[in-house]
Amino acid sequence: MPLSYADRVLKVDHAGEHGAVNIYRGQRLVCSWRDEALRRELEEFRGHEERHRAIFAAELARRGVRRCRSYWLCGLGGFVLGVLTGICGRASIAAVTVAVERVVLRHLEVQLRELEGVDAAAHAAIASILDDERSHHDRAAQEPRHGIFWPRVLKPAVSAATEFVIWTGMKL
Repeated sequence: MPLSYADRVLKVDHAGEHGAVNIYRGQRLVCSWRDEALRRELEEFRGHEERHRAIFAAELARRGVRRCRSYWLCGLGGFVLGVLTGICGRASIAAVTVAVERVVLRHLEVQLRELEGVDAAAHAAIASILDDERSHHDRAAQEPRHGIFWPRVLKPAVSAATEFVIWTGMKL
């Protein structure tokens, strides 16, 4: 039996949260010794993403739906992206967060519209993470930029990659 739209969305959102956890894990690994405030922020954001991942995992388990086939790929890709951008510093970390969260927020808002009145549990799970994701975007967008190279390069590349991962996940 084919999965419902809600089931596919929950699988992809769960895999995406795993990727986000690993982006922050990779960034923290390589840059935390340089900047205590940044380390605390990355840990806070990672904590949010871990909670989001648990929300989606619980909903998938309740439905008896397996996680997305892209789960481990999202984790590995997120970690590599996190390490690389962590090495490059605050501006690259902020650019990645803005790029990812902008795409994620757009997808979450579409999902909420599509699921309203159709699947209350999926709608509630998605709605429960929206404020955290918006906060991550807004806080990263306020980061003062030192130079324009990383934001100019990373935002379009990471946005396109995030869109591709979501599209691919919905097909798997």
